[in-house]
Amino acid sequence: MTTHVRIAAVAATILITITGSGCTWLKARAYEGFGRDGWQKPDEVIAALKIESGDRVADLGSGSGYFTIRLAKAVGPNGKVYAVDVDKKMNERLRQRLWVAGVQNAEIVLGAFEDPKLPDGEIDLIFTSNTYHHIQDRPTYFRNLQTDLSAKGRVAIIDFDGRKGWFVKLQGHFTPKEEVLEEMAEAGYEVDEDHTFIDRQSFIVFRPKP
Repeated sequence: MTTHVRIAAVAATILITITGSGCTWLKARAYEGFGRDGWQKPDEVIAALKIESGDRVADLGSGSGYFTIRLAKAVGPNGKVYAVDVDKKMNERLRQRLWVAGVQNAEIVLGAFEDPKLPDGEIDLIFTSNTYHHIQDRPTYFRNLQTDLSAKGRVAIIDFDGRKGWFVKLQGHFTPKEEVLEEMAEAGYEVDEDHTFIDRQSFIVFRPKP
């Protein structure tokens, strides 16, 4: 075994331990570590979403709140962000983080695996980053979400697409872009915008088909 292969194997073992340990602190580090600001380009993502002041945004799979706080700033004091996650411990960690940051326009929602528990007809943007590949029966899930969207509602999906990142490939934490497009079309959506500035993820904004 070469040195590089040995290092990669050790790193894989550590990361698998982190993500499977159930430790909220370690899980948060797994979500946000490894220079994420550099490759995720969060400021460009927020700008590309064209969020308006007063919008109501759902952050599906909010985790440790990497995008939640940025989304809360984008919607302004008259807007609202629903931070949805199925992990109670991550929700509590995010609650503390929001309190420290002084964010008052975000509501934490304990979602179910089949239902994010959003208010019907009120969501202007459903946003999800690095979560799509975890969702079961995605066409049905996103078809059902149409009832939560407002008249101008959109769905923005960012997910690893398998082009880069040995860890996401090892863990199967990615969805090929073609698969996202096919499943969302099956769910009743059409592409509104297709952004290509993240070199390891697809970033597609959808609208319900007329």
